[in-house]
Amino acid sequence: MATLSGRTVFITGGSRGVGLAIARRCGADGANVVLAAKTERPHPKLPGTLPEAAAAVEAAGGRCLPVVTDIRDEAAAQAAVDAAVARFGGIDILVNNASAIDLRGTLDLPMKRFDLMHQVNARGTYLCSQSCLPHLLRAENPHILTLAPPLDLQPRWFSGHVGYSLAKFGMSLCMLGMAEEFRDRGVACNALWPRTLLKTAAVDNLLGGPALSARGRHPEIVADAAHVILTRPSRECTGQFFIDEDVLRGEGVTDFSGYQVDPALPESELVLDLFVDR
Repeated sequence: MATLSGRTVFITGGSRGVGLAIARRCGADGANVVLAAKTERPHPKLPGTLPEAAAAVEAAGGRCLPVVTDIRDEAAAQAAVDAAVARFGGIDILVNNASAIDLRGTLDLPMKRFDLMHQVNARGTYLCSQSCLPHLLRAENPHILTLAPPLDLQPRWFSGHVGYSLAKFGMSLCMLGMAEEFRDRGVACNALWPRTLLKTAAVDNLLGGPALSARGRHPEIVADAAHVILTRPSRECTGQFFIDEDVLRGEGVTDFSGYQVDPALPESELVLDLFVDR
């Protein structure tokens, strides 16, 4: 069975949600997990802190280095990478998970929020990839996996939230370009996106509340799909825009009810995520 045992995985924004689920899944393999996130102390609205996330990774069986990091800050991102290399000797995998969301329309979105999304999403993905690549290029099976949507440029995926779509598709474009740039050097660059809405703090607190997230899935489905991708040979798996469910179906999974927030809910009633067609 493919494993991440002994590999060093650098994850941005891993103190909660999808990032934490991926971190715990890597930890269960015995991986070295570096968590680069901002939430050192409890947030007034969002659950989970960096120390709590690190404890969860170690409880799962991994070794964890939590580093308080704002990936908008170039020096801070580089310091986190340096700390990872000093502790574990290198970096094998980068997971660009950190993201900011604001779905307000063009007339309502303050430029401060527009700038935040672009600094965290597109720029943060580019910066962390750039900072990790010198070490990934020396790794045995290097991967960059970014939580970003398939590149589907239909107008309806932009209308109503142009600012967010630009920032999120910027992450996707990073993977499109870097996959080709580093194809011959063996660094896999891929994107992964959930088919359905996920139960995360963002959904519960910002996008619709528990009633909406009850019609979604737990982040563990993305974590399991990420594990499949990250254990594949990097030279044979790059430039792809994966959907979590499709990845797992390819591995023979047919029953996804265990991932549902409400296992009794018919699959047809699950809410699709943004940028996904039924």
